[in-house]
Order: sequence, then structure tokens, then C-alpha cells
Amino acid sequence: MKKVLIKCGGSILDELSHDFFSSLHDLKKMGYEIVIVHGGGADINKMLEKLNVTPEYDNGLRKTNEETLQVVELVLSGQTNRKLVQLLESHQLKAMGIHGSDSGILQAELIDQQRLGLVGEVKEVNDEIINHLFQKNLIPVITPIASNKLGQKLNVNADYAAAAVANALGVEHCIFVTDVVGILLNGELAKELTVDKVEENITNGNIYGGMIPKVQSALAALEKGISSVMIVSGKSAFYQQGKWLGTKILRKEVMTK
Repeated sequence: MKKVLIKCGGSILDELSHDFFSSLHDLKKMGYEIVIVHGGGADINKMLEKLNVTPEYDNGLRKTNEETLQVVELVLSGQTNRKLVQLLESHQLKAMGIHGSDSGILQAELIDQQRLGLVGEVKEVNDEIINHLFQKNLIPVITPIASNKLGQKLNVNADYAAAAVANALGVEHCIFVTDVVGILLNGELAKELTVDKVEENITNGNIYGGMIPKVQSALAALEKGISSVMIVSGKSAFYQQGKWLGTKILRKEVMTK
């Protein structure tokens, strides 16, 4: 069974095009099972601002106390997840929203409670439930909320959660959906780059501005052990007639032929 994981940032949901969903249909026709892990950082921050809570980060991870976790869970499960499932269903793609903490789908341990609060790192993924949904021809749409052995809910970085699910399922492709077609170098779309080449192009200024956080999200996922990540656009098709459209970033130095 061929599998593909799609990581969708919350900020791109309102910009997903009809062609994007057509690519999902094409993947299904080619025999791929699709699982989606999504974030929702921008919407979470908006809600926190309404509550007069200032978001705090440490090394890219959201500091999460009990109050913040309640907001994170409310936004991810009650807003972002619902929105994405509805979009899939409206494009005739059967989907089911799942909270990552349900049935131990994402099982995590605290990273550093004193420094980060209720932020976890995924240690195990209950792939049995995900595979069961595949058998029912459903696309699982998972929030990056995990639980620990005590049943305590933990906030997980969506990039890291995506990498953990990708590793557990042994997916063929890990796709990061953004608002750009990929990495442009001197005006040309780079089809494949190693991590070293990406870092070199950030240093020399060829990758700059808003592209840097998109690339850094992909690099963060690669650090968790998956072999490659592809950056694609949610505003257009990213898979057509068996061809991928975007930039693949490889963890290893060996480029694919």
C-alpha cells in the first residue's frame, strides 16, 4: 500500500485551490493512501490575542501552559480541523478528522516542562487506527495534539508530528503544502536539493524573506529522520499524470536520478 503524508499549515487552508484537490484525486487514482497532519499557528495566535495572551516561543516551539493548551486544542480541533475536513468533503474526498490524542494516535513525552511547559515530542504513533481508516477509503486529518502515558494532553509542533506519522507509516512521500510552488533559485524552480545546498543558499542569500521559514519547517521534519520532504503549492496542482511539481529536499547527500 503506497502512502503519502501531507502537512498543511493552517494559514494556507483558505488558499487551497481546486487544482490542489484535483492532485489529491490523482494520487488516489494512482493507488496512494493519503494522511494529513495540519497546524493552525496563525489562528491560535489570533485567539490568544483576543484573550490578551501574548504567544511565547523558545527555539521555534510554542511555550504552552494549561490556558494556552486549551486554546490550541479549541482552535485545532474545533476550527482548523473542521475547516479542512469540510474542504475535502466538498471536493468529493472522504475524510475523517482525528484529534492526535485520541486512542493514543500520537503518544508523546514532555520535552522540558520547566522551559516549554506542556510541549511534547512524539515517541509512538498508533498506526493501526490510521491504517483502519485507509481501509475504509478515508483520509485521516490529524491535529498535532498528543497524549502521554498519564493521559495528559501535550502540544506538538506540527512539523514534528508530521515527521513522526510519516516515519511510523513508512510513507513514500512527505509533502509540505505552502503558498509557493517550491524553492526558486535565480528565478528557476529547483527540483531537488540536499539539506547542505539549502543551508548554503540561505547563507548566500538565494533563499530569503518568507521562503526561509517554509524551508526551515521542512528541515525540522528532516531532522526527525525522514529521508526527504517536498515543498509544494496549495494554490495549484502539485501532482499531475504521475509527476510531482515542487522542490524535494533530501536529507542524504545522494541525489535521486
